Amino acid sequence: MKHKDGKPAPQGDKSLRLVPMSVMFLVLCGCSFYLGGIFCSEKSRFDTKNVASDVQSPKVLIVAPLQNKHVEFPECSSDYQDYTPCTDPRRWKKYSVHRHSFMERHCPPVFERKECLIPPPDGYKPPIKWPKSRDECWYRNVPYDWINKQKSNQNWLRKEGDKFLFPGGGTMFSTGVGAYVDLMQDLIPEMKDGTIRTAIDTGCGVASWGGDLLDRGILTVSLAPRDNHEAQVQFALERGIPAILGIISTQRLPFPSKSFDMAHCSRCLIPWTDFGGIYLLEIQRILRPGGFWVLSGPPVNYERRWRGWNTTVKEQRSDYQKLQKLLTSMCFKLYNKKDDIAVWQKSSDSSCYIRLENPDAYPPKCDDSIEPDSAWYSPLRPCVVVPNPNHKKSALASIPKWPERLRIAPERISIIHRGSARAFKHDDSMWNARLKHYKKLLPAIGTNKIRNVMDMNTAYGGFAAALVDDPLWVMNVVSSYAPNTLAVVFDRGLIGTYHDWCEAFSTYPRTYDLLHLDSLFTAESHRCDMKRVLLEMDRILRPNGYAMIRESSYFVDAVASIAKEMRWGCHKEDTEYGTEKEKIMICRKTLWYSSIRSSG
Repeated sequence: MKHKDGKPAPQGDKSLRLVPMSVMFLVLCGCSFYLGGIFCSEKSRFDTKNVASDVQSPKVLIVAPLQNKHVEFPECSSDYQDYTPCTDPRRWKKYSVHRHSFMERHCPPVFERKECLIPPPDGYKPPIKWPKSRDECWYRNVPYDWINKQKSNQNWLRKEGDKFLFPGGGTMFSTGVGAYVDLMQDLIPEMKDGTIRTAIDTGCGVASWGGDLLDRGILTVSLAPRDNHEAQVQFALERGIPAILGIISTQRLPFPSKSFDMAHCSRCLIPWTDFGGIYLLEIQRILRPGGFWVLSGPPVNYERRWRGWNTTVKEQRSDYQKLQKLLTSMCFKLYNKKDDIAVWQKSSDSSCYIRLENPDAYPPKCDDSIEPDSAWYSPLRPCVVVPNPNHKKSALASIPKWPERLRIAPERISIIHRGSARAFKHDDSMWNARLKHYKKLLPAIGTNKIRNVMDMNTAYGGFAAALVDDPLWVMNVVSSYAPNTLAVVFDRGLIGTYHDWCEAFSTYPRTYDLLHLDSLFTAESHRCDMKRVLLEMDRILRPNGYAMIRESSYFVDAVASIAKEMRWGCHKEDTEYGTEKEKIMICRKTLWYSSIRSSG
């Protein structure tokens, strides 16, 4: 016998080689029998095959019980009480000042991430309950005197005793937001009959505009950047008004195209005509055809206001003409104008967009290869997003009015993998049944104990739709790695955002009363560290707030172990189906105060 290289193989006695082979065979049989016994004894405790088939897990096949490592979380020092990891002023010097891009999301690398519990400010109290919270909050919960002093003449807020009061003022409506919105409704009758349901306020201040619209049936995302002084978004959320950290700079806002029925800017000082109109092009992308863009402040009403704007009437006239020309080139028409408010409407007429086919058109039409709904770390595009001609029912005049639109399957569900009207109705029915069970497990749902809610990984917004009659609002989050269902959420009259849970969310600490999670770890554990996701949940959850975690049994015990180290009190409950393969963990975050002083 030779090897393949031609050299003779060592020879030996065949009988001597047979003995060890037979011994090896017996050893292998014994090991197989022993391991098989272990597997059978464990099967009754955890059936991995059934969990893998019952839980929608795209890539991970569960083959063994999760091994929990003991974790401990120290307290952060008190100067981290308003810590926003991905928009941290401590790190701004690392980034460009061009178009204020340093204020965009810049998440720290893994080795710089804080793994400690964020303390509340000294003297923090449970927030005032809705609807009283719209008008007042505890000073110690948002202890920022700078904004009070800087904006006192504009009636944003004022400090009285141990509270901040919100009179409803703003830069362009210092006498009250109610009268301001009344005038706006006179200019836009569609605000009164359910036609307009979703809105975005860029440069929101303390979100008084969005707060007023809640009583008028309009749900607003109030948007403002993180900065060193004005905790605008934190004030908004402390009041119980929807808000998110963000800025129009170099990246698209985290929303799909045609999301909002109305967009608003009240002297937000965004240079709309600079850089080829790229900021206004982003508004054009996220605004529904037939939707309205409302501007108050410079250069509107320049004939009367120019002296107070530290400019000249000539400069303001030029700015207004440039703005009007830019909006016309983007297929907007001036809809109405009175006093300090001007309203433009985005065209639903395809003939206007056909004119953009002209190679000399400016701004140009976006190339078809540029995905209009791609909006997670996607750069702003210097072009006009043309509405898809196949989506004839997504224009504002064609979409059902609120509240009918909530229960009707949107046209855009057809572009989602396995999306259909039947799947939509099934999802709604499922969540109605689940909410009945949830309210038995957590009676605080539907009371004034819960106002700000987040559904951390929604599909069609079914959880939020089932809660629509309760005195709360829901931020619907769609994973940037999941099927893109966020357009459906907006089409049915709800609000939400894209997000990647491997990173921190764009909000301040202590801003949500209830976090709801449905199989997030099952779907994302192959990418995201469960410990870090739970730590982020602790950051954004208010003290005494709740986390409702619906997961496979595979993850529930691991969640409980980590939650205990975060000072949460948790208990495990059955789902409405009573299966052992899926459980509900209900946790409550305790209120504690830092024992560590500021580091600087």
